[in-house]
Amino acid sequence: MKYILSLFIIFFSITVAAQTKVSGIVVDSEGIEIPYANVMFPNSSEGTITNEEGRFYLESDSTYDILSVTLIGYASEEIKLEKKVNYDLKVVLNEGEELDEVVLYVGKQPKKGNPAIEILKKVWAKKRQNGIYLFDQYKYDKYEKIEFDFNTIDSAFMSKNIFKGMEFIFDQVDTSNVTGKTYLPIFINEAVSEVYGDNKMNEKVERLVGNKNSGFNTNQSVISFVKDLYADYNIYNNYIKLFNKSFVSPLSKTGVDVYNYVLTDSSYVDNKWCYNIVYYPRRKNEMTFKGNFWVNDTTFAVKDINMQVSKSANVNWVKELYIEQEFEVLSDSVFLLKRDYLLSDFSLRKKEESRGLYGKRTTVYNNYEFDKEKPKSFYNKRVDPYNELIYNRDSTFWDQNRLESLNDDEKGVYKMLDTLKTVPKFKRLYDLTTILVSGYVEIPKLNLDFGPIYSSFGYNEAEGIRLRAGGRTYFGPNDPWRLQGYTAYGFKDKKFKYGFSGKWLLDRKNRLIISGGTRRDVEQLGTSLTSSSDVLGRSFASSAIFTAGSNNTLTDLNLTTFGIEYEPVKNLVLKTETNFRTLRSALPEDFNLDYVDPDAPGGISSETKQYDVNVSLDFTPGRKTTGYGVERSNVNSNFARLYLVYTAGLKGFLESDFNYEKLQFYYRQPFQLGGIGRTITTVEAGKTFGEVPLSLLSPIPGNQTYFSIFNTFPNLNFYEFVTDTYVSGQIEHNFNGRLFSKIPFLKKLDLREIVGLRAVWGEISDANIALSAPAGAILRAPTDEVYYEYSFGIANIFKIIRIDFNFRGNYLDIPDARPFSITGNLEFVF
Repeated sequence: MKYILSLFIIFFSITVAAQTKVSGIVVDSEGIEIPYANVMFPNSSEGTITNEEGRFYLESDSTYDILSVTLIGYASEEIKLEKKVNYDLKVVLNEGEELDEVVLYVGKQPKKGNPAIEILKKVWAKKRQNGIYLFDQYKYDKYEKIEFDFNTIDSAFMSKNIFKGMEFIFDQVDTSNVTGKTYLPIFINEAVSEVYGDNKMNEKVERLVGNKNSGFNTNQSVISFVKDLYADYNIYNNYIKLFNKSFVSPLSKTGVDVYNYVLTDSSYVDNKWCYNIVYYPRRKNEMTFKGNFWVNDTTFAVKDINMQVSKSANVNWVKELYIEQEFEVLSDSVFLLKRDYLLSDFSLRKKEESRGLYGKRTTVYNNYEFDKEKPKSFYNKRVDPYNELIYNRDSTFWDQNRLESLNDDEKGVYKMLDTLKTVPKFKRLYDLTTILVSGYVEIPKLNLDFGPIYSSFGYNEAEGIRLRAGGRTYFGPNDPWRLQGYTAYGFKDKKFKYGFSGKWLLDRKNRLIISGGTRRDVEQLGTSLTSSSDVLGRSFASSAIFTAGSNNTLTDLNLTTFGIEYEPVKNLVLKTETNFRTLRSALPEDFNLDYVDPDAPGGISSETKQYDVNVSLDFTPGRKTTGYGVERSNVNSNFARLYLVYTAGLKGFLESDFNYEKLQFYYRQPFQLGGIGRTITTVEAGKTFGEVPLSLLSPIPGNQTYFSIFNTFPNLNFYEFVTDTYVSGQIEHNFNGRLFSKIPFLKKLDLREIVGLRAVWGEISDANIALSAPAGAILRAPTDEVYYEYSFGIANIFKIIRIDFNFRGNYLDIPDARPFSITGNLEFVF
């Protein structure tokens, strides 16, 4: 009975949404699949092309009884459709010439004399003269709907034990109009915005007017992550960025090198005469699309376009990626984006039958206005990041402002998820997922989180086995204040450690925050050049279970801090902080931090007490964040960062030992280099003025772990180089498989090649060397020549493993120098 009911639900849901649906496969006379064949409803502009396996799916709201399948070089076929829904058709195309006047193009298309490319050249010439670029100022309304769906829903899936007690969710099963697969909506977020722009000032601002989602109002991180994943793109640009990768646009000037283009048809589309151009990749494994577009014959503006990423593209976890854009004609010469639809099929495998998760974004644009100038202050004005009214709009607002109505299944999702949250079994599954993602176990009755659970166990030579327990206050993701703390115990040194901190957001609009805390713990210092002010922060090296060589350069740290920060402009943070530190070696028999101190008994001190004041500027243009509380999370990583900090040590205050000044500079810049991959660069420089001991100097960050950690030197031991003046630079480039894809026996593995170069120059004064002479260590700096390393890496091994082979370039005569190392990581990247 359950099987029959399931089939009834699926059959009903796939037949009510559209009038005509067809799917199948196109093959030649020998049964070999034919990719990129044209599948159309005759006398219409509705059609698609077959994928690399020759399969297709097509649906329409209109009723058709004929399906036309064509490909230049083959005789066309017309299939009579007996029903409104016709699945699993098999269409056989026979080779032959149907039209004598048509030049036949088979396989790779010529670049010279190709009429499709001649049309493309005119598109390139006019691309900056279409749409909103024609006007000095513009304004439009924007409606965006983001949806997640489980796909490939069948009776076997519905009958799994995990869904017992939750069977009602399958009432919302529907069918994709792109893939033809059944799916179950599980999340919807709607947003209405007003967008203003000024082409003369190159300014743009988007003001949120309303936001609504299906039962998970606190899940801002999911929404922000998806919005960043599906960042806005322009089909006229040479590259379209999706999933942090650059895909070659079919309208790119470099497209002729990676695409085949065929002019297949011409017809009226919304009373505009247009040409239809089909395009498909010249080679597999490249970041390209396949599809077709209609382009106007006078303005050479695109009227409609669809783009589908080839399955052979080197993208993890994405089985299908489909984009559809529709443009409206404002006048004879102005084409404006009207609707943008994007669908991603996320799956662990790329096999046709594998289940996965659809991520869909639909964006509708309307109510365009032009040449209404606004002052620059309008675009720079700071607004409250959270307006409660915006997130609690009533049904009347949504009925008036939705630019595209919800279908019955989407409406049902709101009700279904509200009901689902009351089911205990679902709540347990949701809580378990939250724990795995956040690392915290929620205790709602106490408004506390226990964790992070991933820091519960560690090991180092000073503490031996280390167990840690901690927690934080948690009323919600946007708490205006937060307290957190931990305690830890080392079984070797038999000592308890602890840390405690608090933050309070005083002004949400300009993010005025006060913070403070204290920590007593064992730490591996010198793992980064630029100082960190996180009172509860802990370097990975401090708890690494396995290390290269002896990791005995640990420090017993007692730190207390208080700070005030302010964000006068978006992504520009000004901060002042005071801190008091006590530092001594955690393993004095192996590594000590002694220094010359005439006032100490015996003239030597093993402990440094230091009070510092610092002022910093942190500028992160392009950074996107989620949340509006005292803590926010970054939702993207492709932003630059400029960090400047001035530190002054004040001798005598709170028994502080040293007067000194330190200036530090840090700059990080990622680059998306079109089709050849992604580069990340960093530059750091710093100088310490005054005489300070080893504990206050700047060690060049070595890496004795077996993990690849960017901005460290994997062939340097901790404290191998120590400086008071330094300049460092690092560059890493990921080719995203561009080279391996050209090697026949490697291209199917989807491996990605990474190269890196790291270099540093530094010096240390004789006075600072003499001050720390009792430490017994030889303090050296890379002064005579720049120290450098280079590396070659292979990433995406089994989709998650990265291995780097690191080579030391010089200073090989230093005792215990490591000329070569292998490091690795688990990376979950697209």
